[in-house]
This record gives sequence, structure tokens and C-alpha cells, in this order.
Amino acid sequence: MTATEIPAQHAGPDPDTAPMSRREVMQALSGLMLGMFVSILAGTVVANALPRIIAALDGSQSVYTWIVTTELLAMTATVPLWGKAADLYSKKLLIQLSLSLFVVGSLIAGFTPNVEILLVSRVVQGVGAGGMTALAMIVMAAMIPPREMGRYSGIFGAVFGIGTIAGPLIGGVLVDTSWLGWRWTFFIGVPFTLLAIYLLQRTLHLPATPPGKVKIDYLGAFLITAGVSTLLIWSTLAGNKFAWASGWTAALVAGGLVLLALAVWVESRAAEPIIPLGIFRSRTVTLTTIASVLVGLALMGGAVFLSQYFQISLGKSPTVAGLMSLPMIFGLLFSSTIAGGLITKFGKWKIYLVVGAVVMTVGMLLLGTIDHTTSVPLVSVYMAVLGIGVGLLMQNLVLAAQNDVPAHDLGVTTSVLTFFRSMGSAVGVSALGAVMTARITDLREERFGPAPAGSSNSQVPDLASLPPEIKAIVAEIYGLATADLFLVGAPIAALAFVVVLFIKEKPLSTLSGADRLAMESAAADAADLGVEGGAEAPAKPDERVRVE
Repeated sequence: MTATEIPAQHAGPDPDTAPMSRREVMQALSGLMLGMFVSILAGTVVANALPRIIAALDGSQSVYTWIVTTELLAMTATVPLWGKAADLYSKKLLIQLSLSLFVVGSLIAGFTPNVEILLVSRVVQGVGAGGMTALAMIVMAAMIPPREMGRYSGIFGAVFGIGTIAGPLIGGVLVDTSWLGWRWTFFIGVPFTLLAIYLLQRTLHLPATPPGKVKIDYLGAFLITAGVSTLLIWSTLAGNKFAWASGWTAALVAGGLVLLALAVWVESRAAEPIIPLGIFRSRTVTLTTIASVLVGLALMGGAVFLSQYFQISLGKSPTVAGLMSLPMIFGLLFSSTIAGGLITKFGKWKIYLVVGAVVMTVGMLLLGTIDHTTSVPLVSVYMAVLGIGVGLLMQNLVLAAQNDVPAHDLGVTTSVLTFFRSMGSAVGVSALGAVMTARITDLREERFGPAPAGSSNSQVPDLASLPPEIKAIVAEIYGLATADLFLVGAPIAALAFVVVLFIKEKPLSTLSGADRLAMESAAADAADLGVEGGAEAPAKPDERVRVE
């Protein structure tokens, strides 16, 4: 037996184990792309409805932030669990389970009677989105070599663009249609999700997960979640419910850091850690992780509030606000698609990370100059610049990390990278949302004086009920507050540029994750039997592991 052969117990004559053609890959990706479309649509379709939802449910600016943050937190906390499970269980079953949770969360949100139930539904949606976010890239890496990933990443970029473009438009139309309303922004994704589950069952076939004893580090997962949640609670409430420099700040920050320190200690000793600390021995993984956190902090912290800026500061309807998001999406779609094709053709990827970080920083600085008087075309140009930078940067960070680790660590590496990017997004939304709440409160007190007893200066206004002179002042307040968020985010984006400069470019592998895993297994078996030789070629089709 050569080092490239798979032992008999792993082999099988099943023709389905032959290498997948491009047509078969596209068929398998159909359900995956639809699932991604649903996940994207769920976020974008609700974005333009949030001001109307908050007003209808009598929520405050802090509640606005938490509706976004709760989903991000649930997604962040569960991504490592999904990634670890992907290395142990059927990836197809897991991705269908994540989509099913998404359906449940969407139905709860659509029927919600109050803000509290809505927050619960967002947690359920976040758990489902965590699975979809982690597993989509894991499944792609299992089927597609890194060298070819650019082509398919471009297709996913197109799906992302369509979902992001369609979402705000659909959401705006639903909110503005009296006989539908904002509840349908949650219901609209349910049939698409059910179709995605069906397509995945029919078309997705992956190498079966080798049998073995399963150990999941629940203590580590709890400590990570508790630590991140504590810091998020602090960043949301500080400056609003209590002062930034206060006893509450000291207690929450210290508690969060202690919990995270305990999580690191537990992970270093766990048999099957949620976040294996060993993967950070790779400089590429470490740097891409740091860059992902910074991108999440900078981008989500400011961009999530753009819809509110369009509707409250510029006075646009939800439908028009959806149209106004197109420049950023077109910029992202264009840059990610072009970069993906060029990476596949030439095999070079670092230049796109560097250029993307620079362009993203410039976009943040430009958006830091907007106010309630900024013209729509100028805002559109600034958003397009930001979108181009993000499109060059985000997906290629994942590609760089996946290319640098052994195949058996693809799942956990992808989920760890997604986890830290999501954590950055959650912290960004929470912290910068708190900054915006405090800024709005200060500006309102300057214009209108202290809020009457029983009310708050951070309450999201219902513009339809305001007289014109008051509406103009509110528009100015929200314009200034939104610009401040981007000015805070720009230095964070600049720091991401510094980090990507130190990432070392390595040639992209021409083998899929499944091929690499088969070779690693073969090499390990050969070593156990005392057979010498490398594992430079993929396993023969009839020697691959069975499919799920």
C-alpha cells in the first residue's frame, strides 16, 4: 500500500465518491447558496423595518441596538460549536438543522407581541445563522480546492449582492404596504428556507465523518459566551444607565475578562476544545483572526445604523432607504467577484487584503463627514467606496486562513475566524450603539432640555407625529450622531490595514478539503504501518471515503 492509498475499511466502490465535476459542485451549492441568501435576506429585509418596528413596539434607541446585538451574540457564541460539530457530525444534517432553527426564529419574530419576545426570537435566529455562517464556508472548503475557491467565492459574492440588494427593497415594500406590514419582513424568508433544506437533501454529498467518540467542551462554550455577553452588556449600558467610569463599569469589565481568562485556561486543557489554541501557532490564522475582529468592529458598528440615518435624518421612506443601500452593495459585489476571478487565475491574494483595508478605511473617513444636509449622490459615492473595500477584504481573510491549516482543522479554523469576526461585529454594534445613544441623548438635551419624567431622550422618534420644526432638529441630531460612529470606526479599520501587512502570502493549494483530508489520513495510516512516502496526490476515486 502506498502513502496515497486509503485503507480498505475506508474504501468503497460507490461511484458517488468520484471527484465532483464543476456541474456537480454547482448543483451541490444550489441549496447552500439559497441558504446563504435566506440568512442575508433575513438581516437586510429587517434593516429598513427596524425604525418602524421599534416605534410600533415602543422601544428605545438601546432596544434598537439590542435587536441587532442579540442575534449577533447568539451567532457569535454558537459558531465555534457548529464548527466543532462539523468536524464530528454530518455537515449536511447540521446545516439543515441550522436552517430549521432559522425558520422557528422567524416565525416567533413575525408573531411577536412585544419587544421582549422579539429579542428571544432574534436569539433563536442567531443560533441558526451561526450554523449557516460557519457551515457554508466549511462545506465549500470540503468540496473545492483553495486555488479554485475564488471562482465560487465570486458566485457567493453575487448571491450576497442579490440578497443584500433585494432585502432592503423587499423590506421597504412590505413595511410601506398597509395590508402586509413589518411582520412580513420575518415571514418572507420561511418558504425560501424550507426550499433550501430540500435542495440540500437532494444535492449535497460530502465525505462521511469518521466514527469516533465525541467530546464537546460545554464548559468552555459557556465561559466564552458568558465572558463576551458580560462585555456586551457593559458596552451597551455604559454611558446610558451608568457612567463609563463607575463601579458598574469596573465590575462588568473585570467579570468579563475573568470569565474569558478562565475560558482560555479551560480550552488549553480540554480534550476537544471549542477553540483549539494550537491553531494560533499559525501566524496567518492569528493575523487573519485579529483582522476579522477589527473589520467586524469597524464595519458593523457604523453600517448597521445607516438605514436609521436614511429614514430619520434624510427623511426617506423604508423603500427609498432600501434603494439607497445599493451603491455599497454594488461596490462589494463588484470587488469580491473581480478579486475572486483574479485570485483563481493568478493565485495571488495578499494584494487584495491590503488594498481592501486601505479602501475600507477611506470609506469610513468619508462617511464620517455626512450630516442631514449631505446630498444623496455624495453619500452613494462614499458607500460605494466602503463596499469595494469590504468586498476585497472579508472573504479573502477566510481563504488565507483555510489555505494555511491541515484539512482536519478546516472546520474549526473557519468557525473560529467567523466567531471572532462576529464577536467584533457584536461588540461594534453594542459599543458604537451605546456611543450613538449617548450622543443622541446629549444633542437632544442641548436642543430640547432634559426629558420629562417617564420618558427618555434616547427614544426612537415617530417622525409622522412630529411637527416640521421639530423633525428638522431630529434629522440634524441623527445625522451628526451617525457621522460620529464612522469617525470612531475609521482608526479601527486603519489598524486592520496594519495587521494584514504582516500576513505572509503562501501559494494556494490545488486540492479540495476532502482530498487533503484523504491524503492526511492515508499518510497517518502509512506511518502507523511503517510505510514511507509522501502524500502529494489525491486519493483515487474508488478509494475515497463513503459519502453521507
